Amino acid sequence: MRPGHQVTADELIGFCRERLAHFKCPKAIEFGELPKTSTGKIQKHVLKNREWQGMESKIR
Repeated sequence: MRPGHQVTADELIGFCRERLAHFKCPKAIEFGELPKTSTGKIQKHVLKNREWQGMESKIR
């Protein structure tokens, strides 16, 4: 996306559905800051733990 433009989650999902197979499209989109290390790398384990929080098992 270009600087100064905004998009909603529904618009992004609609964009994906026009261009991707149905099973590849996201069901939900979350906007916000990504957790990063002091060197600027994204902390993927933090994102995974956030996704699985409150679930009994990490298997879907």
